[in-house]
Amino acid sequence: MSETTERWSSKRAFILAVTGAAVGLGNIWRFPYMTGENGGSAFLMLYVLFVLLLGLPVMAAEIMIGRAGRRTPLAALAYLAGKAGASPHWRWLGLFGGITVFFILSFYSVVSGWSIEYLVGTFNGDLADRTPAEIGAAFNDFLADPYRMIFNHTLFLLMTMSVVATGISSGLEKLNNLLMPLLYVLLIILVGYAATTDGFGMAMRWLFTPNLAAINAHVVLNAMGHAFFTLAVGAGALMAYGAYMPEHQSLPRAVIAVAALDIAVALLSGIAIFSVVFAHGMDPTEGPGLMFVTLPVAFSDLPGGMIWLGIFFLLLLFATWTSSINLAEPMVAMLSGTGIKRSTAALLVGIGVWSAGLLPALSFSTLATIHPVGNMNFFDLVTTIPTDIFLPLGGLLIAIFATWIMDRDTAFGALGARESHCMLWLNLVRFVSIPLLIIVLLSGLFA
Repeated sequence: MSETTERWSSKRAFILAVTGAAVGLGNIWRFPYMTGENGGSAFLMLYVLFVLLLGLPVMAAEIMIGRAGRRTPLAALAYLAGKAGASPHWRWLGLFGGITVFFILSFYSVVSGWSIEYLVGTFNGDLADRTPAEIGAAFNDFLADPYRMIFNHTLFLLMTMSVVATGISSGLEKLNNLLMPLLYVLLIILVGYAATTDGFGMAMRWLFTPNLAAINAHVVLNAMGHAFFTLAVGAGALMAYGAYMPEHQSLPRAVIAVAALDIAVALLSGIAIFSVVFAHGMDPTEGPGLMFVTLPVAFSDLPGGMIWLGIFFLLLLFATWTSSINLAEPMVAMLSGTGIKRSTAALLVGIGVWSAGLLPALSFSTLATIHPVGNMNFFDLVTTIPTDIFLPLGGLLIAIFATWIMDRDTAFGALGARESHCMLWLNLVRFVSIPLLIIVLLSGLFA
């Protein structure tokens, strides 16, 4: 397959696109509840550390492969392996990434559909003046309603694939350029509101006062895994984006900017959420239900709470929309690389993801009694195996390919940095990131 001729129109467009891929459920839904469950500042400190030692270097490796190959992930790996005299079987890593992102998007669409339901429920008054028991019961009723679950899953996926079908410049780039700045504006507005609540000072102390006593092996492993998950590394999506990277852009500077923006979203989300939670005197360790059960209750007792809750769920919808679009792109790009029209490829991917998403969508209703593995239902399987096993395995293989298999001159040329910086990256990935990835993978396999 020949090189792709598509490019992001500017360095800013590339950074916003990669940030759009990284920022999503991991930052706004997963980060707050994991921070709550893992000691607040202890988890935050470790999370930032592992973004720097693990997420950022492997992100650079994945984008670099795409930039060096200038093809779809599968074709780029085949081309670069051949150039290095390595086994052509490395190309199947691109297919593995496609399978990984396929399953991630199938549950991502389902959970993102929840934000649509809650956004509507906020503005039509369904979430106002409810007790914690009523909010919890309403959430469980929603999960158990197959028609509402499928409707929201379908609507969100239509929103996603309709943008991907239009292409890089007219679809992905325009939406990223519009929604990513708007996302940060909404976040800053929410944090400004949070600063007026009684819980703001407590939230700041809980998040930023060092709490070394809370650090243990469990917290370290969780922080390590989340730092990797939140940057969308290991599934080939960033490899696809690297193929469209502008010629003269510094890759290290770009990934540092993306990591900083990604961490900023997590921090701002945490400040906004925990300020409201503490202002209401609620427990921050509520787990995955923190956003969909705890927050509606907390906001309902605050002045103008439903308006602010609506803004929060609008923010969540924007973040998951940009992220899912960027997750779908590598699959559509791979199909388009076989000669299929982009619009047809987007339709085929959309139908496949929608069909697979029915399993997690119906896991709380029609399929609630089915547990394929142990006590895990389909939702548990699809949300656990791709993120805890497939992503770190894909990231590990990408890191190995980038630093041990690829021709060094080709790799350094694609990084676009001074040789001393390239050597720092090479050694960091080889001797720090790869061992950490092995630990993340083993913890996922034997958890």
